[in-house]
Amino acid sequence: MKRQAYQPILITDASRSQDDQLTTRQRRYVLMMGIRVACLVVGAILVGAQPPLLWLWLSLCALGMVLIPWLAVLLANDRPPKEEHRLANRFHHQHRDEAPPMSLTAEERPHKVIDAEP
Repeated sequence: MKRQAYQPILITDASRSQDDQLTTRQRRYVLMMGIRVACLVVGAILVGAQPPLLWLWLSLCALGMVLIPWLAVLLANDRPPKEEHRLANRFHHQHRDEAPPMSLTAEERPHKVIDAEP
């Protein structure tokens, strides 16, 4: 029967805390909403400046003001994938030793002697 190799759990393999994930998502949301406000301000400046191809610039600003909030909400509600679903772990296989460290092989283990005489 084959024994499983001993694999220590490293602290670097631990997932990020819930508070840390929430803070990162909040920062990303505020940044994206800031970009949306910038699109609104740029659109207002463009209307006043009357540059060439005004319809194109206003269309891009309007597209940014519509798509960015939708993406911001999706990304703010998203959490990182679980470990078993990460692509990096699927393609990067760690080499496992046959025997755990500091363990004895079957030949090195002391054997029980069973006394057959009553």
